Amino acid sequence: MTLHIRAATDVDLPDIVAILNEAILNTTAVWSLEPTTLDARRAWMMERQAKGMPVLVADLGGCVRGFASYGEFRPWEGYKHSVEHSIYVDAGMRGRGIGRALLAALLEDAGRNGKHVMVAGIDAENTASIRLHAAFGFEEAGRLRQVGRKFGRWLDLLFLQKMLAA
Repeated sequence: MTLHIRAATDVDLPDIVAILNEAILNTTAVWSLEPTTLDARRAWMMERQAKGMPVLVADLGGCVRGFASYGEFRPWEGYKHSVEHSIYVDAGMRGRGIGRALLAALLEDAGRNGKHVMVAGIDAENTASIRLHAAFGFEEAGRLRQVGRKFGRWLDLLFLQKMLAA
């Protein structure tokens, strides 16, 4: 089977919700504490797409195995050339290159759309994600200590960034 990275559609939303909810319930990849809903993700996707921001899925044999997007880094005009991204991969498919393919597609899209910097906010203990980003040239930009709490423990947020355009 071939992995295809493509724009998400409404049909993909149940899979996106399932992947995200698994991450919410079982990982520190996202610091939400409550599962999301189909309506919430639909609104999120529509908002991203209305702003010209991508919502991509990794399709393997007709099944969504991951999704990714980027959005505004901060909501003020001065930040319009900087974006922050997120990538989520189905639990049973992690470590198989899906996150790598999604990140490559996000970087390509951001460069094509004139973005200058892409930011990643990662749980400082998520070594797999940190290694993935380092492989694409992301560099550590700062650490915020104990700014999040999940599963009864304090979490540090590591910011990584990659310059996209001259």
